[in-house]
Amino acid sequence: MKLWGGRFAKNTDALVEDFHSSISFDKRLYKQDIAGSMAHAKMLGKQGIITQEEAEVLVLGLAEVLNEIEAGKIEFEVGAEDIHMNVEKILTEKVGEVGKKLHTARSRNDQVALDLRIYLKDEITEVLELIYNLEKVLLDLADAHINTIMPGYTHLQKAQPITLAHHLLAYFQMFTRDADRLKGVYARTDIMPLGSCALAGTTFPIDREAVKEELGFAKISANSLDGVSDRDYVVEFCAAASLIMVHLSRFSEEIVLWSSNEFGFITLDDGYSTGSSIMPQKKNPDVAELVRGKSGRVFGHLIGQLTMLKGLPLAYNKDMQEDKEALFDTVDTIKKSLLVFAPMLATMRVNKTRMREIVKGGFINATDAADYLAARGVPFREAHAVVGRLVAYAEEKGCALEDVTLEKLQELSPVFEEDIYSYIAIEKCVKARNVPGGPAPQAVKAAIAEGRAWLQTVNK
Repeated sequence: MKLWGGRFAKNTDALVEDFHSSISFDKRLYKQDIAGSMAHAKMLGKQGIITQEEAEVLVLGLAEVLNEIEAGKIEFEVGAEDIHMNVEKILTEKVGEVGKKLHTARSRNDQVALDLRIYLKDEITEVLELIYNLEKVLLDLADAHINTIMPGYTHLQKAQPITLAHHLLAYFQMFTRDADRLKGVYARTDIMPLGSCALAGTTFPIDREAVKEELGFAKISANSLDGVSDRDYVVEFCAAASLIMVHLSRFSEEIVLWSSNEFGFITLDDGYSTGSSIMPQKKNPDVAELVRGKSGRVFGHLIGQLTMLKGLPLAYNKDMQEDKEALFDTVDTIKKSLLVFAPMLATMRVNKTRMREIVKGGFINATDAADYLAARGVPFREAHAVVGRLVAYAEEKGCALEDVTLEKLQELSPVFEEDIYSYIAIEKCVKARNVPGGPAPQAVKAAIAEGRAWLQTVNK
C-alpha cells in the first residue's frame, strides 16, 4: 500500500506508476534526503513532538540506511515513487512503527525543496573550484605568453596586434564573472524551506532555526507557500551555467580555428585530440567541439525550467518534478566540460612563430598610422581617411604599410616623417597600448598579478 494511499480504493495503474515515479533520477539525492531527515528527527525529539528515544532510533536507523545505500546493498523500488518514500519505507522496515513518525510536521513538498537546495549548494561549491582551477591555468598560460604577439580580430578579420596573454585574460574576466554569478546563486539557494510542509506550515511546535543550524543554512524561508514552490534558484543556476557554457563554447570555437592548418596558432596535445577512421593524417579537436556542442543542452534545460514554471499556480504542482533531470544534467555537463577544458589548455603547444607571421598581413598597424597623424595635430577623421588611402595603395602594390616609401607617405600627408616606421612597428604598436586593461606587457603583467591576488582571496 502507498504511504499516501489511505483514501484510495484502487491501485495505481502500472503505466502511471512508471510515468509518475522519479526514483530513477532523484535517487542521487539520497545523501541530502537522509541528512535532512536526521536533522528533522533530532528537532522532533528536542521539541518533544516525539520522544528523545524515538528520535535516536530514527537517526541511527537513517545512518544505517545511508551506509547500506553506499555499500550497494539496497535496491530502490519504482512503486515507492521517489527517494523520500523509498528511504522512509526502508527505514520503517528496519526500525518498525517508529519509522512512520519521521514524517511528522513535514511534507514531501518541503522535503524535496530542502534536498534540492542542499544538493545545489554542494554542486555550486564544486563548480566554483573547477572554475578557479581553469582560471589558474589561464593565468599561467598568460604569464608564459606576455610577449607572444598575435592578431586581434573583429568580424574574424585582422584588426589590431595584441598578445596571446591579453587574449587569454579576456576569458579570465568572463570566468570571474561566472564565479561571481554562482556565488549569488549560492546565496539565494542557501535558504532552508523545511517547516513549510505542504504549503501552510504546521500546527506542531517545530524549531525551524534549529534545523537551519544543523544543516548549515544561512536563513529560513520567509513564506511557506514560496518555500515549497520556489525554484528560482534552479533557474538561476541553469542561467549561470548557460553563460559558463557560452564562454567555454566561444573559447572552443577559437581552439578549433587556431588548431586548423589555416591558422596553425596551436597544436593540441595527443591526449586531448582524436583521429579519423579513414584519414590517417587527421588530428581533430574533439574536446573543444564537444564542449561547443554540449552548450545547447544546457541552454535547453534553462528554457525548459522557465517554461515549466511560467504557468504554475501556487503552491506545489507535479510539473515541478521536471526540475531535477534538467538540473542534474546541467550540473554534470558543466562539471565535465570544465574538468576536461583546463588540462586541454594546459597541454596545448603555442606556435609563436606562426602567430607572429600571421600578424604581418592585413594592415594590422593601420590604426597606429592614423594615431601617428592625430598625435601631430591632424584631426582623427582626416587621419583615418589618409590611412585608408594608404591601405588601398599598399593593397594594390601587394606590400605592407611599413614597406611604403616615405616619399609616397608624404604625398598622402606631409605630416609623415621618418619616425613613422618605428611608430608602426608591430612590437611598438603593442607596447604603446599601456593602459589599464590593454595588451602592453606592463599592463598585462599588472592584470595577471591582480588575477592571482583575486584567486588567493576566493581560495581561502
